[in-house]
Amino acid sequence: MTQDNKTFHIMTFGCQMNVHDSGWLARALMAYGWREAPEDQATALIINTCSVRDKPEQKVYSLVGRLGQYCRKDNAKFVAVGGCVAQQVGEGFFERSDHVRLVFGTDQTGQVPEGLDKLYHDEVERLAMLDFEDGFKLRKFHLPDDGPVSHLPGQAFVNIMQGCDNFCAYCIVPYVRGRQKSRSTEDILAEVRALAEHGVRELTLLGQNVNSFSLDRHGDGTSFAQLLYKVAAIPGIRRLRFTSSHPKDLAPEVINAFGELPNLCTGLHLPMQSGSDRVLNAMGRGYDMARYMGLVEGLRRARPEIALTTDLIVGFPGETEEDFLETLEAVREVGFESSFSFIYSDRPGTRSVRMEPKVEREVAQERLIRLQALQDELTSSALKAQVGTETEVLLESPSKKQDGGDIVFWRGRDSCGRVVNIPLPADDSDLAGKLLTVHIDAAKKHSLMGKAVGEPW
Repeated sequence: MTQDNKTFHIMTFGCQMNVHDSGWLARALMAYGWREAPEDQATALIINTCSVRDKPEQKVYSLVGRLGQYCRKDNAKFVAVGGCVAQQVGEGFFERSDHVRLVFGTDQTGQVPEGLDKLYHDEVERLAMLDFEDGFKLRKFHLPDDGPVSHLPGQAFVNIMQGCDNFCAYCIVPYVRGRQKSRSTEDILAEVRALAEHGVRELTLLGQNVNSFSLDRHGDGTSFAQLLYKVAAIPGIRRLRFTSSHPKDLAPEVINAFGELPNLCTGLHLPMQSGSDRVLNAMGRGYDMARYMGLVEGLRRARPEIALTTDLIVGFPGETEEDFLETLEAVREVGFESSFSFIYSDRPGTRSVRMEPKVEREVAQERLIRLQALQDELTSSALKAQVGTETEVLLESPSKKQDGGDIVFWRGRDSCGRVVNIPLPADDSDLAGKLLTVHIDAAKKHSLMGKAVGEPW
């Protein structure tokens, strides 16, 4: 094949860690001489998968089948499947589909560019890269020659760990991402400094449970709170975020950091999963609601304006109506600004598969509707409370819907992560990644509207 055919297209499912991995892989492939191309034109069709719930897993199988249309028309084209479903199913993908020629697990993303090069020059071979590494596997750090390091200008994500040791009853993550492996503090700080020098202003630290950073045999003794202070001190980092945060490991020092670090953002995602102590115990979450509410109280004492978001599972095996009502009451009491809520689904290999009784699908669906209706009320109230305030917005991109003319609506986010839309002169085209003070004029269903105060910087 000619070099002109050395093209790729990446499709990503799931969490922010998968998005980050896909971004790294795209930059790495371009450094290896590959070019991005539309789905119907690419030689290597790469799927980065998620198996945390059944629905995204089923979408992957459907997508693999659909992509076969391109491979049947051109034998040079092939599919590569990576991420959590790839780790779970492994070489079973070869049996499912003739056009899948690479399967790579969550610890092997760094080896994919070499693997794709090998397959590009050998139209018959198939590769399975599924081993877990002993320790955090370093990947070569690729920065673009120009332009942003992620799809959001001015923003970047840094993995600080891999895997998870919690083994919650419903969660497949420890089985598909392996045991917890912390990255060295110096490696993290070196990457953050490079990103800051490249113009990154908002940084998100990523891990399955960032609060347990370094609490494994690979850790170097730096606590997560200490890491926050070190990263926050790097010049150029205007905003600092982290996800995901497990309540059982949220230390007082991390809570204090919200009151002491002005560039630590005022939004925190703190998965509650259920408001029932009985269900939390069955889930193996390691905390009860007294502990959770104590964390909320401490966070709001340290940073009164903090905006909390969460994850919630409805219909966990054995969940009663009384358990669910406790969840509703807890959601109302905390006043989450938003939440990701899902109906429980069995995941292979987890303890909850064997738990009984299962909640009927119709019952779980009705509970989810009630929960999401409550969340809509809380979200609306939280957004309306911002009307009349001023906030700093990091501009991301022009909004998709435009009326034309001399004004363009730009989309950005405040420190809490709320979406803010601002009308700006159409000739201000180079605004992505810049900060702007905005006066909030109105609240929509899921976003805010405002007017610029001063000039972007």
